[in-house]
Amino acid sequence: MWLSCTHSQRIPSGQLDPRQRPRLIEIIQNLRERIREARANGWLGEVEGLQVSFDAAMAKLNSLSDLRPMVGRSWSPLACRSSPTTHPRPGRDREGGPP
Repeated sequence: MWLSCTHSQRIPSGQLDPRQRPRLIEIIQNLRERIREARANGWLGEVEGLQVSFDAAMAKLNSLSDLRPMVGRSWSPLACRSSPTTHPRPGRDREGGPP
């Protein structure tokens, strides 16, 4: 699960938006159903691929559980912050210091 950023960077799975938890749970439930169907039909290759996706989704859900204390706070990933050397804020020079 990737999140977009104003700088077109991708945020690694360790920095997920906790608000995406319900959608991730939905995806996991769907994967469980698809794994059951694939097993019932003997689609072993499909089972294997779905299991990889299921394991990755569960790992992301677990990482969100580790972030639960942050849920009530405003979520702002550091990866999306402007670097003072590339995007100076008003009242700052290109090095990030006062003008």
